[in-house]
Order: sequence, then C-alpha cells, then structure tokens
Amino acid sequence: MKWLSVVGVGEEGLAGLAPAARVLIDGAEVLVGGARHLAMVPADGRERLTWTSPLSALIDNIVRRRGTAICVLATGDPMHYGVGVALARQIPVEEMTVVPSPSAVSLACARLGWAVADIAALTLHGRPLELLNAYLQPGARLVVLSEGAETPTAVAGLLRAHGYGLSRMWVLEHMAGPQERIVAGAAETWQASDIAEFNTIAIECIADANVPIMPRVPGLPDSAFHNDGQLTKREVRAITLAALAPIPGQFLWDVGAGCGSVAIEWMRTHPTCRAVAIERDADRRRLIADNAAALGV
Repeated sequence: MKWLSVVGVGEEGLAGLAPAARVLIDGAEVLVGGARHLAMVPADGRERLTWTSPLSALIDNIVRRRGTAICVLATGDPMHYGVGVALARQIPVEEMTVVPSPSAVSLACARLGWAVADIAALTLHGRPLELLNAYLQPGARLVVLSEGAETPTAVAGLLRAHGYGLSRMWVLEHMAGPQERIVAGAAETWQASDIAEFNTIAIECIADANVPIMPRVPGLPDSAFHNDGQLTKREVRAITLAALAPIPGQFLWDVGAGCGSVAIEWMRTHPTCRAVAIERDADRRRLIADNAAALGV
C-alpha cells in the first residue's frame, strides 16, 4: 500500500503543481515539511510535522505511522539530494509515491543553455565547502546547491585560492518564481553581497596559468600531499590503485595510512567510493584530514 507521498514544490508554490500532486496533498491525513512549504497549505486542522534536527528523528516518526496517509512537501526534486533519498533508505519504494518538480540543477541548466548530461552537480548544503575541490578541472561546468546567502562568496574565495580565479560564476536566485534573478561575475572579482538565501551556483571552471591539474586518475604528484615522509610514492600509488581497481560504491580500509594518499585517491575515483584510514600517529592523522579536505573528499 502506498501510504507515503513526497511532493516536490517549486518557487511558484502549489499553483505550479499537477492535479495528481494536489490530490496527494489534499488527501493526506498528516502534512510534513519545512515552515515555508507548510505555509502554502491553508490551515485546515490536519496534523503538521516540521523538519527536525537531526532529520532522522522525524523520519523515525514517519516510519512509526506506517499506514497513515502522509504527504511530505519538499523543494524541487526530492530524489536529487533531497528528503526523498533519506526516506527511501528507510521505507520501501513500493510504499511511496514521489512526484518531483524540476530540480534546481535542471532549471539552472535551462537558464544557461547547458546540457544537463555535460555538467557535474553537487551540494554544499550541510556539507563541507572543500568538497568542491575534487571537481576543479579546466573547462568543467558545475552546478552547486548552495547552503545560503554566504555560499557564493565562499565559493569564489575557494576558486581564487586554488588558481581558478578566472572562472565564471552565476548565482541563480528563486528560479521559476516571481523573484527570480541571476547575478554573474568572475571569481577573482566577485563582490556581490545582496544574494538571496535560496540560491544555486553555476561555475564554468577556468584555470589560471601554470595551475597544477589534479585529475581523478590515480597517480597525483607527490607534492599534492602534505606529508612527513611517510608517503606511498606516485608510481607505486598508481600501480596499487590500478590493482585495487575501485568501482563506484566500494569501501577501502587503509591500515597504516601515513598521510592518507592511497585512501584519498581511492575516493577521488568516484563520489560514492568511501574509505577509512587507520593511523596511530596523531600528527599524521591531522595530515590525513588536511589532505582529504584539500583534495575534495
């Protein structure tokens, strides 16, 4: 039985939803969402649950109500870095109906004339800014889900610090709504300070002259890693990772990790690769953390 529905809502609000989505909202016994989403539905006496921190507490609450008609209101596409993903980890998809609206990534590409298939998408919402480091390649086009109004300035600073100050940036605010606006500029001269809290960042990466390129192919230069001499050298590291042959989703235990070079390059091969580095020396553990952040994992 499909008792749980997840409806993606765009900037245009309920007016932009298809009739099938409105039926799911109107027929729910319990509405779940953020304050902004719940405010779109006129008060009618139905129970309402707002997001909690941590989110897992609310998801547990939803699971305990299995069989009750519940509708979760989300932003855009709930299955693209959204709450739908978290719910699907706990609830069989056979019990869910997901109705997406266009994602921020799709809308940004539509505004800029970019092919969705040719860009890399990532989120900085609730995640470290340094994750962006793994995507910095000459000519790369990135669409980044923002944490808030300060994120574009932080992104511009990171680009400058890594030799990508020439990169072009577009900040797209309130897409598909009456307040939609695009702010454009170069990372090296970025000074926009009146950015809306709800925004998405598009980046066209342009490297400065003589910037070292950090490919995802294993065998980064030894100079890419801060180390105290305990480092698997470039050639051996490349051969080791070729033999390990990481594929998406695989997990690596790196015992005696030194500065973390093998585990970090393992994770750079694909965003879903994970690793645990085990190192008894406290100073080297700090090196591992620094290297991981610098290389975007």
